[in-house]
Amino acid sequence: MKNVHDIEFHSGSKEEKLPDFSNNFPYIASRAELDRFAGRMVPWHWHKAIELFYMESGAVEYYTPKEKMVFPAGSGGMVNSNVLHMTKPDIKSDDNIQLLHIFDTTFIAGEQGNLIEQKYIMPIIAAPQLEVLALYPDNPAHKSVLERIQKAFHLSRQEFGYEIRLRAALSDIWLSLLELSQPMIDEKDGYDKRNDKIKLMMIYIHEHFADKISIQELAATAFLSERECFRVFHDCLHMTPIEYMRSYRLQMACQMLAKGDEPITCISHACGLGSSSYFGKIFREYVGCTPLQYRCKWQNSDI
Repeated sequence: MKNVHDIEFHSGSKEEKLPDFSNNFPYIASRAELDRFAGRMVPWHWHKAIELFYMESGAVEYYTPKEKMVFPAGSGGMVNSNVLHMTKPDIKSDDNIQLLHIFDTTFIAGEQGNLIEQKYIMPIIAAPQLEVLALYPDNPAHKSVLERIQKAFHLSRQEFGYEIRLRAALSDIWLSLLELSQPMIDEKDGYDKRNDKIKLMMIYIHEHFADKISIQELAATAFLSERECFRVFHDCLHMTPIEYMRSYRLQMACQMLAKGDEPITCISHACGLGSSSYFGKIFREYVGCTPLQYRCKWQNSDI
């Protein structure tokens, strides 16, 4: 299982890029050291693959356009395909560890369009109302599923038949998830087109964050008026487009400070944050320390 403490995106998108994810074996297991992520958060993103997770220690907050959910140690859940989400570790702990199974549904269903996909996969991934399925150990129906999710992390790649055993384990878990999610599936909510609109605007910000972006041009990328642009950001991300742009630029600055040695002034301009004095002011407000202090902390961290 690979230790991870950052996130990569496909070029020109906020869709997560999954290293070591291949068509002939579309699965990866990760141990996320949440406290080591830049800014101690995993920024807004989505991925086609299913995310099945278990909290080994600490706690994590999950945010989607619809809700906020908290997962303490021993709990877990499933994030559905292409669901926009972000996470934050518990600020009271410095040992927030999350275990993740990330897999494409073809890993358990086989060829797309077959009977298994139609009968067992599509009811979940085609349900827009099913964003995150939460599992808590104090619920008897959830407890056994959590135990199986945790047990699947202990399968060894060196063991004969590993791939088949893993697929069998995930298939068994999936059937339980399908049963547990049936009440949500039966709600039959319609697809919220705002999800597509917000993703278009996020992609534009991701591509142009170093430049000055007007609300008018941002709204135009999603064929919205400026007023509608503000409403979509508020409804989906619970912030204004200006706040999101500033947050994203600061996230990029955090990554550059943690991984590189460029001068502070260069990072400020590269992230569209203007002068170094203004950058220092808003960075301290956002992170709680100066850019230089942040760089020293993360580049010298032994966490």
